Amino acid sequence: MSFSGPGASGCDQLLQCHRFKEGSHLIRIAVIDGQGGGIGTTIIKRIKEVFSERAEVWALGTNAIATAQMMRAGANRGASGENAIRHSSAQVDVIIGPISVLIANSMMGEMTPSMVQAIGESKAAKLLLPLTQEPVVVVGTIREPLPHMVDRLITEHLSHYSTPVLHSEQD
Repeated sequence: MSFSGPGASGCDQLLQCHRFKEGSHLIRIAVIDGQGGGIGTTIIKRIKEVFSERAEVWALGTNAIATAQMMRAGANRGASGENAIRHSSAQVDVIIGPISVLIANSMMGEMTPSMVQAIGESKAAKLLLPLTQEPVVVVGTIREPLPHMVDRLITEHLSHYSTPVLHSEQD
């Protein structure tokens, strides 16, 4: 997907906006989730299946339970809470999570305005799934199961940042 007009940028321009170095096989990805960490867990499992160790995945949970679940899914590093999310958002190449991570006080109050500001101001590319319990509708999206959205996120967007590992390379 590409955009045009003032201030808009497509994937090629996004790659130049942050620290991702062309030719590098390692990309640093923050997966942000809250509550029980189910969305983040699904995302991390799929990233690790597709990119193996070519992606360094950081599990950033709004609470310790979410972080622990994402760590069990295979994240390389994990941290919980407001300061961890604020600090880490500036150190990654890509931020992935539900759209709720950009809505202050979402996730039953777990997403603080300070977290939302740090994520929004981060130079990292943001790949967001249109999932929220808040009264927000993203017009133009198609309702589909979480695994289908995660597959699209990886094949249509995340693959621009790193090369997937072929099954024969993992053996």
